[in-house]
Amino acid sequence: MNDALSPNPTTPPAGAAAPASASVPSTTPANARIIAITSGKGGVGKTFVSANLAAALTRRGHRVLVLDADLGLANLDVVLNLHPKVTLHDVFTGKAQLEDAVIKAPGGFSVLLAGSGMVEYSRLTPEVRNEFLNVIHTLAPRFDVVLLDTGAGISDVVLFSVSLAHEVLIVATPEPTSLTDAYAAIKVLATQQKRQHVRMVVNQAARPGDGRAITGQLQQVLDRFVTTDTGRPMRLIHVGDIPADTSVRDAVMRRQLLMLQMPGCPAALAVAQLANKVESTMLTPSPEGPGANRS
Repeated sequence: MNDALSPNPTTPPAGAAAPASASVPSTTPANARIIAITSGKGGVGKTFVSANLAAALTRRGHRVLVLDADLGLANLDVVLNLHPKVTLHDVFTGKAQLEDAVIKAPGGFSVLLAGSGMVEYSRLTPEVRNEFLNVIHTLAPRFDVVLLDTGAGISDVVLFSVSLAHEVLIVATPEPTSLTDAYAAIKVLATQQKRQHVRMVVNQAARPGDGRAITGQLQQVLDRFVTTDTGRPMRLIHVGDIPADTSVRDAVMRRQLLMLQMPGCPAALAVAQLANKVESTMLTPSPEGPGANRS
């Protein structure tokens, strides 16, 4: 069994191709738990959370794929300092095989990177929809966890990506603009996707407990104005805070994973705690498949 697909993968050089196993029949169900990591507003650290959470889950023994689902403004490659020869754009256009686009990242997890600045992927065409579905259907059986690093906001591409996930993790910061946009995104997920709950992590928290307090305040607004398909209020579940930490900026500027470079700093310890919470609450298989948290 190759390294990319073994239960306890070793870490080949960053950027090396992750060979695929034998082709998976189209009828094979998706085994991975698919988690969409999204945000209402850009610039809140969503991709930082995706990459470092992937590293933390890999360290715990999970086979993890991060799929850059921000098809128009992808930057996962920048965060990981990767220079892929093949991107999702090449796969969509038939210039390359999907297996050639899956590469190893620092931290041992696999990534599928999207090309940046692709205007044709800024809206959800039938072609983009079908290609994206094929990618998920093909790759999901080969991993334990698939993290979808979506774009920000409520565009049709973002909402389609989120609709494929079993669970949604929304990232926000304490700033009013971030929280306002997070509320708007959560409202759309409740009304359009009929989701019953969304999980939330607060990045750049100033003090311990800030995230839980912020989540509680947003829950009060949801209780008043957002009703789910069952008639119950949308549940916003707090899963962790990542404290404001200068080490984060240093790692991002150096294009390094915080979990590898400064694993003992407060933000890295918080990501490790988040991974533990994700493992215990979000990785339990559900018979309903993607979107199962809508019940």
